[in-house]
Amino acid sequence: MEKFFKLKENGTNVKTEVIAGLTTFLAMAYILAVNPSMLSAAGMDRGAVFTATAISAAFATLIMGLFANYPVALASGMGLNAYFAFSVVPSISKMGINDPWKIALTAVLVEGIIFIIMSFFKFRESIINAVPTNLKHGITAGIGLFIAIIGFEGAGIMTDDPSTLVALGDLSSAPVVLALVGLLLIAVMHHFNIKGAVLWGILITWVLGIIAQLTGWYVVDADNGVYSLIPSFSGLESVVPPSVAPTFFKFDFSYVSKNFLDFAVICFSFLFVDIFDTVGTLIGVASKGNLLDEEGKLPRAGRALLADAIGTVAGAILGTSTVTSYVESSAGVAEGGRTGLTAVVTAIMFLVALFLSPIFLAIPSFATAPALIFVGLLMMSSVLHMKFEGDMADVLGGFIAIIMMPFTYSIANGIMFGMLAWVIIKIITGKFRDIHPVMYVCAVLFALRIATLVM
Repeated sequence: MEKFFKLKENGTNVKTEVIAGLTTFLAMAYILAVNPSMLSAAGMDRGAVFTATAISAAFATLIMGLFANYPVALASGMGLNAYFAFSVVPSISKMGINDPWKIALTAVLVEGIIFIIMSFFKFRESIINAVPTNLKHGITAGIGLFIAIIGFEGAGIMTDDPSTLVALGDLSSAPVVLALVGLLLIAVMHHFNIKGAVLWGILITWVLGIIAQLTGWYVVDADNGVYSLIPSFSGLESVVPPSVAPTFFKFDFSYVSKNFLDFAVICFSFLFVDIFDTVGTLIGVASKGNLLDEEGKLPRAGRALLADAIGTVAGAILGTSTVTSYVESSAGVAEGGRTGLTAVVTAIMFLVALFLSPIFLAIPSFATAPALIFVGLLMMSSVLHMKFEGDMADVLGGFIAIIMMPFTYSIANGIMFGMLAWVIIKIITGKFRDIHPVMYVCAVLFALRIATLVM
């Protein structure tokens, strides 16, 4: 493992990588519960989607670890699954087409194939390496805020409000209190340099939640989405993975020939969001883990992007929405993960989850929330490396990248508006030579994307 993953060269060891891999898995294990719920709303078999989600995540993450040697995990992307289930499928369903989810899966497959082709031509790699330094740090900080909001929302610390958009949650509820306690525990353990602080924070918070349930403070109410924190095994069938047959290779190409333009728009939307979510995630995770080279570029970026593309194709074949790199990988990086061994451990855990799903699905979002919030704090430190004076293109571009991600709940939007602002200001101020050709291409893509949003 030392020679293959170059552990010493990256300043890490097997124990650290294992802890990092476990931490990453626990931080993103919620997708095993959320994705089946979302896609079943689109008419897909819930059990099959669960199995497809776990297997595709393990497969793609394994490729990332062994082929690209990065501590980045992949799974069906949040946001992309929502677009799949609540935008694409309903719009196709209105046309009277049966099983519209098959057409959505076809679009994901085509998108993945296009990704693979683009990876060979190094287009996405060029995007990463052409991003200005200030924007890179802004993207990292923005992702930090985005992760923190996911944590606050998952624990109920932050709730929606019709007047102010967001508001403070119920401070008397067990999830809110336990999440805040978990955050404090992680901070204290981090202060004393306790290895695996984030992982321990997740596990301790979960155990405290079980105690709260046994004492009656945490009340189970399945009808309102409040489930038991205690794993339940009702028989052998509960640990045998559901069959993936109902969703395996279920594509419908007949729609494409009759509705080519509509299908192209669907593919473009999947493609656009996946490209820039992936780019933003890789930049953010790599920056936090000091994996960028002296020029601020990501070594082996092509391999990392290819792993992402292959994962998307595999996911579509198995029967799940777009597989993409996860920002929660930062949780493992924060625990010292620096090589592909971290990803390999995470991949193994996804396979284990297939057979022990009652245990892993019992870990609630309020237990992983402290980890996400703390990682958000760590990633926000990238702001210290930003320049807030001088070239206004760098200043405004980086700032917009930061605020757009949490306030529009989209990594892609932060990247899109941040880069577009950077290019426009560079052009207006006459600094054409500072603009990499790839940035011009991105600007055109962004303009087209915005056009589709306002039409």
